[in-house]
Amino acid sequence: MTERVRSVAAAYAAQGFGYAAIVTVLPEFKERLGISDTVVSVLLLGTVLAAALGSVAAEAIAVRWGSGRALVAALGAQAVALLGAAVLGSLPLFAVALVLYGIGLGGVDAASNMQGVLVQRRAGRPLLGRFYAGYTAAAIAGALLVAGLLALDLPAVFALVTAAAVHIGVALLGFDPERAVRQRQQSGPLPWPAIRIVGALIFAAFVVDAAVSTWSTVYLADGLGAVAAVTPLGYAAYQAAVLGARLTVDAAVVRFGRTPVALGAVAAGLAGCVLVAALPLVPGAIAGFAAAGLCAGALVPIAFSAAGEVRPERSDEIVATVNLFNYAGALAGAVLPGLISAGPALRAAFLLPAVCLLLVLPLVRRVDRLARSAPPDLGDPGGGVDQPLR
Repeated sequence: MTERVRSVAAAYAAQGFGYAAIVTVLPEFKERLGISDTVVSVLLLGTVLAAALGSVAAEAIAVRWGSGRALVAALGAQAVALLGAAVLGSLPLFAVALVLYGIGLGGVDAASNMQGVLVQRRAGRPLLGRFYAGYTAAAIAGALLVAGLLALDLPAVFALVTAAAVHIGVALLGFDPERAVRQRQQSGPLPWPAIRIVGALIFAAFVVDAAVSTWSTVYLADGLGAVAAVTPLGYAAYQAAVLGARLTVDAAVVRFGRTPVALGAVAAGLAGCVLVAALPLVPGAIAGFAAAGLCAGALVPIAFSAAGEVRPERSDEIVATVNLFNYAGALAGAVLPGLISAGPALRAAFLLPAVCLLLVLPLVRRVDRLARSAPPDLGDPGGGVDQPLR
């Protein structure tokens, strides 16, 4: 069991490291390929759409061969894409590499959560929080590696080669071969009411994440006139809070229960977004971004844990479907605030994630009830289904 936990944790870390590496080297590619901000935005949009396709592909592979193989395939696709992006010198080929990377990104997102749910169920205790903490810590490491390469006047694309090597190494670790899916004709339709409820939580969490990640630095600079050295602190505070929440959420769920922790996370996110919108001061904005980090950091692993318990015998399909809400939320949070307002008025745009959190607040109490009312798994190879973690 310990080896399986470590291999799954390594998959989350590889995902965070690779994603941070590729997004932080984009300025170098922009200069090398001579492309505009608009082209970069189109490339990123294509990557997100490809990620949704990758999540669907991971589900198809998991249904037939198991989520372990889906995860290995997605890690391999990312490794090829990262190497291709590092060495290909034309825009069309770079775009192809990004699309392939996006497919791998969605595949790893879905399959790592499938594996995380399986390992967590067998362990009988919450684990997804620490898995996501590994993702966040590795993302910080990836960004620091790029910063170090640039400080030493070395090509930042070396980080992509390093990330590709990490992905290959993790793929060779091996993962849980169990399939959490029956034959479709024996399983019936997916539990769409439960999927929509858990998916709404994922959507709201990623609206918060994308809004803060994309616009916090812009707002501090253009909206509040903060000096250049201060403008990254909003995002830094956010990521620190995300990491802290993910390191502690598993223990908090064991001690207090899933629903109180999820309610506290949503409340923190609401308070943080409202604080940013209501208090046009740099310290208030930074504090608000940190509170939003507590929300996104805790809510994502809680929601995916709940998704895995709705119908344990079909958790692979459900997790992959719920994962699609991730990309819808990320697009909404990254795009809509900039369309709503700009400059000092941008603070009002942070009410968008607040509204999303307010709308999903009544759904939090329904998540555990859905898991508890799910039909029993009649074919669990382990001899039964672990009870939901409450």
